[in-house]
Amino acid sequence: MRIPYRKESDRLHESSITSTHPLKQFQAWFEEAVTCPGLFEANAMVLSTVSKYLPPKGARHCNCLFFFIYANNPNVSLLFYWEPLNRQVRIEGKASLLPDVEAEEYFHSRSKKSQISAYVSEQSKPIESDRVRSLSTSFSSFMHNTSLSIDFVFTANPEVGYAVVPDRMEFWQGQTTRLHDRFLFFRPDEDKPISEFSKPCEEGWYRERLAP
Repeated sequence: MRIPYRKESDRLHESSITSTHPLKQFQAWFEEAVTCPGLFEANAMVLSTVSKYLPPKGARHCNCLFFFIYANNPNVSLLFYWEPLNRQVRIEGKASLLPDVEAEEYFHSRSKKSQISAYVSEQSKPIESDRVRSLSTSFSSFMHNTSLSIDFVFTANPEVGYAVVPDRMEFWQGQTTRLHDRFLFFRPDEDKPISEFSKPCEEGWYRERLAP
């Protein structure tokens, strides 16, 4: 299937990249996504990890944060896709564990429903189909248990927080001609020469336009 994206008159030019720091540019696009009609979860993303033998394929001032029930691969990629804007951002970097206190602070910032769901379900573990009914029963029981300590919920099934320190961030904007706009921010690799088309940016980053 082919759907129309943006018109040639709405192309992404160098001047459209308003920041020389990728996280600042991400923040600008993210704020547009948050206020975009029809885009309901601008913070939704795809997390990709691979084995320790291969690199990924495919907020704080300095880090991107995400939380899930334990995974231990440091090489990750994050993908934010904002369909109504015909835009996406792909972030590649290494994940590192956050201090327990930060993970706990995040857990306590979630709604009670989210906290209880994390407690009663062992996320991604294979289960029998009938098990869903008992999970719902457990959920309802805990929701109506006014004496339940949220501290107990956290310590019984702790979430782990990770910060991703990016070394590559690609900003993509779709064009109906399929000559899509792509700008890549990257940290130089000692084993790879910097292209003559790369432009130095803030804090050791470089930026270049990629062929569609």
